[in-house]
Amino acid sequence: MLPVAVRFRAAPGDVPNRAGPELRDGFDAQGQTIRLDLIQGPEAAGALAWAALAEGRHALEIDARGLADPVALAAGATLRAWSPRAKPRGTLSILCDAPSMAARRWAKTWPGIAGNLFARDLVVRPANDLTPAAFVQALQGLSSHGLQVTVHDRAWLEHNGYGALSAVGRAALSGPYLVTLHWPGEGPPIALVGKGLCFDTGGISIKPAGGMAAMRADMAGAAACAGAMLALALGRARRSAVAVLAIAENTTGADSYRPGDVLRTARGLTVEVVDTDAEGRLALADALHHAIAQHSPRAVLDAATLTGSIVTALGHHHAGLFSNDATLQGATLAAGRSAGEPLWPMPIGERHREDLTSAIADLRQCMPAGLGRQPDACHAAAFLREFVGTTPWAHLDIAGMDLAEADNPLAAKGMPTGFGARLFAQLIQEH
Repeated sequence: MLPVAVRFRAAPGDVPNRAGPELRDGFDAQGQTIRLDLIQGPEAAGALAWAALAEGRHALEIDARGLADPVALAAGATLRAWSPRAKPRGTLSILCDAPSMAARRWAKTWPGIAGNLFARDLVVRPANDLTPAAFVQALQGLSSHGLQVTVHDRAWLEHNGYGALSAVGRAALSGPYLVTLHWPGEGPPIALVGKGLCFDTGGISIKPAGGMAAMRADMAGAAACAGAMLALALGRARRSAVAVLAIAENTTGADSYRPGDVLRTARGLTVEVVDTDAEGRLALADALHHAIAQHSPRAVLDAATLTGSIVTALGHHHAGLFSNDATLQGATLAAGRSAGEPLWPMPIGERHREDLTSAIADLRQCMPAGLGRQPDACHAAAFLREFVGTTPWAHLDIAGMDLAEADNPLAAKGMPTGFGARLFAQLIQEH
């Protein structure tokens, strides 16, 4: 399941002194062991290990003696070893000071990495391959790991009044679907909700051609939730968890929903459609209601590549975090720091909700275009808050974090990051 097998072992002798100029490229004199004292620390070692494995080495060592956290080094090397094409295979041996302790920690760490890589495997697939039906099929395969998978199709959604998600996906040849993944642990579950738009043309409010190809990744939120659930199953988590994934394709057709339409959501609230390219919040609205009404979670968290506005605010360095509960917000921020998936707290002001007042429905979906710069990320969060009631809730707007903006120690430029999977799994396990 992982691209490399990781082993921790002790090595005789002292930590080597800094090498002379004749030792280059991070390897020792024999070219077999990566020496941390020769390069710029553990992140660089992970990238170097990936490069060596990609070149065909079947076994590699990293001398991490003296390093405080060899498990983080193993995690970085394993994450960077992921590739959408030829996947490096082999054994990575890490020489460290306390190999037994490191191995025990690794046993708790690798399921989160496997979940992250599962999310990447989904996000990298093009939209003509990962249709909504194909996405559902991939999720059904998770039942082999002990997850309970339930699929609701278009007919079920329409019959049961899920008018927002139904409208978003009804012009496509495949979908929409609402998929539930359940891990039957102890106590009331924490619920995860994910936006799974396999492709987003913008609908009638069609996007410009530039950058549209990246909309194959508009299901990264749902992929992250699925990856987190896989991590919980692989780690045999003690806590109960559920993920509700809204899966659809937003395209154009004779049956497309339109600006000016009024949709009735599963919660019973009516929504005035302003822009069919703000479809993610509609899909999430029905999914959030379903998670709360059907599973009574102790908390609910959603992840979505929701707005370009959050990228304007935070760039490609943090995802935006919105919450109605200070305790949950703090725990989510801490999990993000620990998982290396950084978040930044964002506001939901009462004026943001007032901006969504509609003359013909309970609320409108977003602000109209042409009114100048708008805090759309905050408006989207204010919209979603209407569908969670008093349940503790956190919303992660991961636009800008789903694909690597540049080469980094964990992912190559343009490749999926799996952002959110490790964060969610860790949060559920610890809370």
